[in-house]
Amino acid sequence: MKWFSSCSLVILLLTATTSIHAQKKKTTEPVKKADEKDAWQSSTFSGLAFRSIGPALTSGRIVDLAVNPNNIAEYYVASASGGVWKTTNAGITYSPVFDKANSFSIGCVTMDPNNSNVVWVGSGENNNQRVVGYGDGVYKTEDGGKNWKNVGLKKSGHIGKIVIDAPPSIKSRVKMDFKWFDAFVLY
Repeated sequence: MKWFSSCSLVILLLTATTSIHAQKKKTTEPVKKADEKDAWQSSTFSGLAFRSIGPALTSGRIVDLAVNPNNIAEYYVASASGGVWKTTNAGITYSPVFDKANSFSIGCVTMDPNNSNVVWVGSGENNNQRVVGYGDGVYKTEDGGKNWKNVGLKKSGHIGKIVIDAPPSIKSRVKMDFKWFDAFVLY
């Protein structure tokens, strides 16, 4: 048994010393570092530009989407505490379209299926939690989000859903569901 242990120890030492000598030797030449002044020149950053990447930058809580059924690359995004954003290129870029309105807290957004330029927004965050933003009614645009008009229900606080019942031959009826009320209908 002693003989086996001694042989094993010798084989282990030979293997270890051989692998140490087989490793590549380090060079003593200094590594060339890039000139630090060159890294901070304007040409280094000339290809970069700040840009708005959409509603995630504002609050991150997306509460609703309204997609144009005739052009799925165009849609509106309702942000719980960041207004309404619009994209016309399938989300590559977004534009804030609700900044001039009196309310920043949004509960829902709905597009008229018969006219994609008509969009309804229910203000007031619809997700009740520790801190919740109140709204000031229902807004409507008839020009694709360029101009918004408060069309009523200013004391509703939170509007969580707007449903449009609009067969092509009938004027649109809008039903809104509120946090503490059943429903109202606007014509």
